[in-house]
Amino acid sequence: MARVFCIANQKGGVGKTTTSVNLAAGLARAGQRVLLVDLDPQGNATMGSGVDKRELALSVYDVLLESATIAEARVASEKCGYHVLGASRDLAGAEIEMVGVERRERRLRQALEAVQGEYDFVLIDCPPSLSLLTLNGLCAAHGVVVPMQCEYFALEGLSDLVNTIKQVHANLNKELKVIGLLRVMFDPRITLQQQVADQLKSHFGDKVFETVIPRNVRLAEAPSYGLPGVVFDPSARGSQAYLAFAREMVARNR
Repeated sequence: MARVFCIANQKGGVGKTTTSVNLAAGLARAGQRVLLVDLDPQGNATMGSGVDKRELALSVYDVLLESATIAEARVASEKCGYHVLGASRDLAGAEIEMVGVERRERRLRQALEAVQGEYDFVLIDCPPSLSLLTLNGLCAAHGVVVPMQCEYFALEGLSDLVNTIKQVHANLNKELKVIGLLRVMFDPRITLQQQVADQLKSHFGDKVFETVIPRNVRLAEAPSYGLPGVVFDPSARGSQAYLAFAREMVARNR
């Protein structure tokens, strides 16, 4: 049975998509069967997995509107070793089209039920806002992985996200919980980052993943080649960190 995780943070530019594609590639390299769902209309996780969003015949948009199944809409990323349920520009209009439909926040959850047995992990890359798309992700997931930079404003955004998760847990999805906080773009030379990292550890304890993702040029370069850093340059420090993170995720979910 697949473990379904949202990669979410209401703050933009914190490495959600980088985390999504690299964790997917890392899990695939660890022998796991992985589906990556791109819920962001920008389609960056799709492109970053080596899939051209402009050439998708079917996408997550069609799945949410129930005109296609996941089995019909997913594509295999041969280079990366996992399946992608891609996003295209159409997804931007999905929220408006779904406003009046029944079970609108549970469309993704129901679609995933049909393929649960085919994967070990399903990762959902959420947009940087609390939208109907993000709500679909949160309703479908067992837990949330929160990538965050160790900066002051990131702590403020985290409290908003935790409150949102509590509300979804109370009203829509009793399984939902915070799986863990992943420290990304980390530079140990910056005193403030070290202080925030310590604060996270003291406040959230074992909810903070042991793995820390360093700030890394090769990770930043990889999307321009349409690949996760783990595939683009497996020996880079950032890639090695994501491979370690994938192993930690497998260990936590045995």
